[in-house]
Amino acid sequence: MKYYIIAGEASGDLHGSNLMAELKKQDKNAEFRFWGGDLMTKQGGVLVKHFKEHSFMGFIEVLKNLGTIRKMLKLCKKDILNYRPDVVIFIDYPGFNLRIAKYVKSLNIKTFYYISPKVWAWKESRVKSIKKHIDKMFIILPFEIEFYAKHNYPVTYVGNPLMDAVSNKLDEKPNLEKFARENILSGKPIIGILPGSRKQEIATKLPVMLKLTNQYPDYQFVIAGAPSVDKTVYEKFVGDKDVKVLYGKTYDILLHSMAALVTSGTATLETALFSVPQVVCYIASPISYHIIRLILKLKYISLVNLIMDKPIVKELIQHEMNPKQLKFELDSILPDGNKRSTILLDYELLKDTLGASGASERLAKEIIKELGF
Repeated sequence: MKYYIIAGEASGDLHGSNLMAELKKQDKNAEFRFWGGDLMTKQGGVLVKHFKEHSFMGFIEVLKNLGTIRKMLKLCKKDILNYRPDVVIFIDYPGFNLRIAKYVKSLNIKTFYYISPKVWAWKESRVKSIKKHIDKMFIILPFEIEFYAKHNYPVTYVGNPLMDAVSNKLDEKPNLEKFARENILSGKPIIGILPGSRKQEIATKLPVMLKLTNQYPDYQFVIAGAPSVDKTVYEKFVGDKDVKVLYGKTYDILLHSMAALVTSGTATLETALFSVPQVVCYIASPISYHIIRLILKLKYISLVNLIMDKPIVKELIQHEMNPKQLKFELDSILPDGNKRSTILLDYELLKDTLGASGASERLAKEIIKELGF
């Protein structure tokens, strides 16, 4: 079977690679052609474009790169036409993927979508396009079942792939002494900093986060560096501060962290699965934030709070994301803080809600079944 997979960012690359691994187990003749990253490349097949070449964030950046995006869309359509896969699997990344899905459907090629666009948050009108151009939607958030049911569109919940991604690491026992020795850290307890995986995110939030570092002499701050971001980006903000940046070791950092400062997004859920109390941080450009306020329908911005439909973790948004407020919230989740035990209890309820690991395996089996293989 010939599979064409499109993932547009680091998380999609991770989940895409796990799916490819499971598809190879189910289909010994599986062939892959894909848009993704290093992890998907390791699974074999042909990488058409790396996500670093076409990952644009925010309204302004998208507008600035419209020409590049059009070229990418044209290239993708031509490549699919030439390859003629049995199925195209879209992983999140809706601005690009839904445009390609319309074209693929016109070729009478099967269209499957994995990890739904956040149509429950904004652009609900996209549901019409999904119903028209996507043969099967596989979702990873429990509340999406009810959302799509309101639109008379049956979906399949396969579980959350983050349970798969973190399961092996969670089996390890934390060993701070060993971790510190291997990464040239001190022996102090760690406060993790997860500033995002894009330059714009890092530039807006990391400087604020770093203002706290000299106020916690009994802790060390460790930044989870994104492999796709050049080291100079972090060096610019860290300067001469005694803060270490570790690349490609986010889960190791979380495994050994006492608390964390986290940019809103998938990382908030990953942090919760590692049972690390967190403060969620979000800052956008004034124009982007104004637009988001007008169109966003959600009570919360973090996946943790969205899934549980209550404020489990504190979200500091825009002007609230300042050193004074950030310190106040961080104090409350450290070992002597008044919120720590409640957060940890709520994390356990969150894990029960998400269900067991094995999402990638279940998804691969569903795909094979739908294809009648």
